Amino acid sequence: MAWRYLRRSLEPVISKAATEFPAVVLTGPRQSGKTTLLKHLFEKTYGYASLEPPDIRAAAAADPRGFLDLHPPPVILDEIQYAPDLLPYIKEAIDARRQERGLYLLTGSQNLMLLARVTESLAGRAAILKLLPLSRREIQGEPEKPLPWERDLGQSPAQGRSQLDLWRSFLRGGYPEINVEPDRDIPLWYSSYLQTYLERDVRSLRQVGDLTLFQNFLRALAARSARILNLADLARDLGVALNTAKSWLAVLEATFQVVILRPYFADVGKRLVKSPKVYFADVGTLCHLTGLKDPEHAAAGPMGGPIFETAVLMEIIKTSMHRGQEPQVYFWRTAAGAEVDIVVAGGTRLIPLEAKLSATPRPAMARGLTTFRQDLQDLAAAGYLIHPGEVRLPLAPGVTAWPFSDL
Repeated sequence: MAWRYLRRSLEPVISKAATEFPAVVLTGPRQSGKTTLLKHLFEKTYGYASLEPPDIRAAAAADPRGFLDLHPPPVILDEIQYAPDLLPYIKEAIDARRQERGLYLLTGSQNLMLLARVTESLAGRAAILKLLPLSRREIQGEPEKPLPWERDLGQSPAQGRSQLDLWRSFLRGGYPEINVEPDRDIPLWYSSYLQTYLERDVRSLRQVGDLTLFQNFLRALAARSARILNLADLARDLGVALNTAKSWLAVLEATFQVVILRPYFADVGKRLVKSPKVYFADVGTLCHLTGLKDPEHAAAGPMGGPIFETAVLMEIIKTSMHRGQEPQVYFWRTAAGAEVDIVVAGGTRLIPLEAKLSATPRPAMARGLTTFRQDLQDLAAAGYLIHPGEVRLPLAPGVTAWPFSDL
């Protein structure tokens, strides 16, 4: 089968950054398409070297200046986290040609360690961008598609897919390889991916000693996805110290496997829940870690709601991140139980969204959105109830039911 390239929303952002900065650093999880994207845009005019092979890594460490002389700019240096000591020498090479742009394009998949070194060595010299797995709009060939609140609401909604197809797409997730090769064995692909992630990314981090216990932590976290996270309970269930659980969560966040959603606070005189919620950055990874392989079981089982909510949240986060923006996304919940799943800070106003698994939205489902709009008043924009069906209709003043297929 012929290999097919899927256009990414980040393409114009990277192209522009390469004309404005001497270096561009593209970070994101393993296999999210970083190398493919850079090669697609720049292969004809840039050299290329991967720092993952041990012999290449050793050569770069032994003679950094000699290595950079062998790979002169403009050049793509892949997996820079394996040779972070190259960064001061890249700075030196940039400073020798300070007026030039787009000299070095760097990729890396360990956010925390890499960004600390980049900030230290390339401050003011590099644009830092993030590439997550494919968004739904990228898979459908509409990478520039605006979000609902950015559109003319008079436009006809896009034609969706069947419920079964939707849940199949959730099981498949967003990694490019299994989307351009639809015949791949999905459970086998995810098993291999997680093993590689554990062996290459996690093992290299000092915070993780016991990989088996870390894998148990990963699965236990998946079972708590899209819920208020009580890390003390999770640590106690696994028999690990709370500080260990905190450091492991930081590892997952730094390697782009999970997203921590924090509560939105505003002075509205109400007691608000302060604990965060955790979501997996790829809905396919979440399905795999919770043992789901069948679309009917995934939709009807206890993880159906968290999976759908994860898909909604990550579509918003990916869309924003792939525009080169840092997503401003929260949740809202009062101690009395009023709740909104997702709050997007869009300009001067807050856009509330609820994710509901029912394909038949009803006015009663809009209660949380209505309460949010009443409490936040002028700060709150129109709200959306995102559902897996195909109908688009008003549920309450300022609240619209909106199909996920058109998100």
